[in-house]
Amino acid sequence: MMDLNGITARIRRWFGHGSQGRSLPLIGGGLLLPLLVATVEPSLAQVPRQDSVLPPSSIDIPAQPIGPDYRVGALQTDFTGSLWVGSWQGLARINPETGQIQAKVSLPNLTIGALAQDRVGRIWVGTYEGLIRVDPRNNAITAQNFSLPSNRVLALQIDSRGFLWVGTDRGLAMISPDQGLLMTTVEELPGVSANALTLDQAGNLWVGTLEGLIEVDTASGFPRRQVRNLPGQAVQSVTLGPHGLLWLGTPNALLVVDPVSGQLLRSVTPMRGRNVYAVDFDSRRNLWAGTESGLYKINPYNGQVLEQVPDLPAARILSLAPSAGNKIWVGTSEGLGWVSETTGEGRPHFGFVSPEVLEAIR
Repeated sequence: MMDLNGITARIRRWFGHGSQGRSLPLIGGGLLLPLLVATVEPSLAQVPRQDSVLPPSSIDIPAQPIGPDYRVGALQTDFTGSLWVGSWQGLARINPETGQIQAKVSLPNLTIGALAQDRVGRIWVGTYEGLIRVDPRNNAITAQNFSLPSNRVLALQIDSRGFLWVGTDRGLAMISPDQGLLMTTVEELPGVSANALTLDQAGNLWVGTLEGLIEVDTASGFPRRQVRNLPGQAVQSVTLGPHGLLWLGTPNALLVVDPVSGQLLRSVTPMRGRNVYAVDFDSRRNLWAGTESGLYKINPYNGQVLEQVPDLPAARILSLAPSAGNKIWVGTSEGLGWVSETTGEGRPHFGFVSPEVLEAIR
């Protein structure tokens, strides 16, 4: 067994990396070791090799516990005109015209990443611990715990036949919404993670992955084509435009792809270098792009930025629901907000924002 001086010398070398002038706290002439002893196992003599030790900054203990997360990562309108809000505080349904909260649904997991509505109006909720089906008539959970490639659900899409496609961080799955049964899985997906999903005008499924864009045959589940070497590489969001083109958001670009040819047509100049998380069109065919640094209204024909919306809960925009209740509803990293389609002014929804946002408004 090592004596105390030997232990002290090794720990000094471990944390000091040979630098001069560093010292460890001493109490009563002895080294304060309780936390360090607990981490060096199975004996104090087994000190990790120099090349296996993490830098001290990576093992610092936070001064304060991590607080609640108010991000709103998913928004979905339904057949009744209501808006479903998926946040890391849970699932809620609101009136998009007035903002009134109509219902809150108790879920086994609160980290919601995706929402979709099937053909009969049921709401599907993708969380970081699996997939849940909710009956909007009574807000009851009617199905959950499917055998997905991964339980971390990132995207949901109903195809032209009514089947539900589930994008996870380890591949795709197709589910029968009526029976609640897993029909097929696509685990060897190029680019691995199915970050975003949409359909083109022909009903083909397009998947945004870490390596670009993939067209998937919905009948067989097999990938058909892959669009690679895109600026930013990873596709974080994808939507079908009014003229049948695919609009993509990547970590440093807003792109347009022709789904017929599979060719990249253009990169929207004002969005170059911007991290684009969410893309969608409103009923007037205006393009809305949610980025790391704010929400932008864009003319899709010439790429001109028509407006950058201030006064939202946060600059980091994660989800969009355009033309719901005469508003553009916006999910941000600090809560829910909306933009008036008539005035263009942005506002937070006070029922779904962090206390810091409320304090800043006062």
